[in-house]
Amino acid sequence: MVGNEGMLGAQLALGVGRGLFDASVQGAGTASCLRAAAFRREIAASDALRRGVHRYVYVLMAQFATSAACTRFHNVGARLARCLLMSQDRAHSDSFRLTHEFLARMLGVRRVGITRAAGDLQRGSLISYRRGEITVLDRAGLRHVACGCYDADRRAYEQTMA
Repeated sequence: MVGNEGMLGAQLALGVGRGLFDASVQGAGTASCLRAAAFRREIAASDALRRGVHRYVYVLMAQFATSAACTRFHNVGARLARCLLMSQDRAHSDSFRLTHEFLARMLGVRRVGITRAAGDLQRGSLISYRRGEITVLDRAGLRHVACGCYDADRRAYEQTMA
């Protein structure tokens, strides 16, 4: 999950030309695109850019490790709460669009699991959900439901990128 704090294509900084992931835009906003050759030239010419991108790659690695453990050890409700907090952070808004189908693919669960977990969050007045439009009503409550992986990811980013 990437917002204005990150980038796609960080593997180019490691000399890897092709990424393993597909990108899907879920929200409004702007993005900049730079050709791979131009990015490689810039990263070769700037120690500061190279250091920043290397730090970001480290943060991604930490997030992947956290996500793997999270998937193994935490229930769908806690993982969904984490995902919604991350989405809110990147959207810079309390409301954003995410379908149950997309969330199920993102979290590696069946759609019915998302429907149940989102229903629990909605009944707890933590979110409202209607036809793909999610609104976070109680961020503190959602953080309480989320597993500690959300805070671990934020700490990794803040400590590494500062």
